[in-house]
Amino acid sequence: MKSRFPVVLIALMVAIFVSGCGSGSPGDEVERFVVALRPDRDPDAMMEEKVALERFLRDRTGRPVEVIIPLSGAVIQEGLANGTIDVAFVSATEAVRAADAGVGGILLATEINGRPYYESYWITLREAPYGNVEDLRGRPIAFSSRTSTSGMQVPVWDMVRRGLLAPTDRPEAFFGEGNVFYGTGYVSAAQRVLNGQAAAAAVSYYVLDKDKHLSAEDRSRLRRLASQGPVPTHVLCVRTSLHPADRIALEAAFRALNEQAADLRDRMFTGPLIEVDEETHLAPTREILALLRSMPL
Repeated sequence: MKSRFPVVLIALMVAIFVSGCGSGSPGDEVERFVVALRPDRDPDAMMEEKVALERFLRDRTGRPVEVIIPLSGAVIQEGLANGTIDVAFVSATEAVRAADAGVGGILLATEINGRPYYESYWITLREAPYGNVEDLRGRPIAFSSRTSTSGMQVPVWDMVRRGLLAPTDRPEAFFGEGNVFYGTGYVSAAQRVLNGQAAAAAVSYYVLDKDKHLSAEDRSRLRRLASQGPVPTHVLCVRTSLHPADRIALEAAFRALNEQAADLRDRMFTGPLIEVDEETHLAPTREILALLRSMPL
């Protein structure tokens, strides 16, 4: 009878090899880092910044870095869960979902004007007659998306707080059936206003206040109708299964952006990257999500 030792040995060697090839294997240090960004602008327009960020992080970590731009938050969530994404720049809402699923936690958060939060805006055409959100009753509006924190959830939450919607209402109860549009990002919502298809759109403050998403000409045609918040800033969400040494390396590399590449940092992440307490940072978002669970959105 032939010995099975060589077969067992070969099988063991293959298993070790395969386990070492996957960058997302729990407990293993990765050979390369994968960073995911949300497509909040035209992905083609982000290409130059993507390459610059890859180069910067590669030089600081000493390992190859791939920056990807998935088409949805669901892809990012799955990537954090299965180890194909190491860190992702996401909204507070997506960070709550990753934390609750046990697949991700906050590495760093964005700071805006010295604070880890910002405002959501309703925007309208500069010459539009509306003076407040109440004036939008029965009129077509655009939300940035069904999952956008500043572009849908916070504005709806604010309307409930002010008695314009009941906690069990759909937004159509105020704006009218057929009058609520959900876009694929801030720009898609703003364009509905610019081309006359919507009276107003819900977006992040920086769509109007910063030169990042819209041209100067388009922004000059718009104004803020109302603001609401606070909205916890976006965060770098790191996968829970990442090796502690890799987490330290990534955090140091991203922090280096603050001192060594502030312009690139601001174009990619809006502002300084800072440490925050995860529970404190996500608390307002958890409150909003708890309210919205009763709404048939």
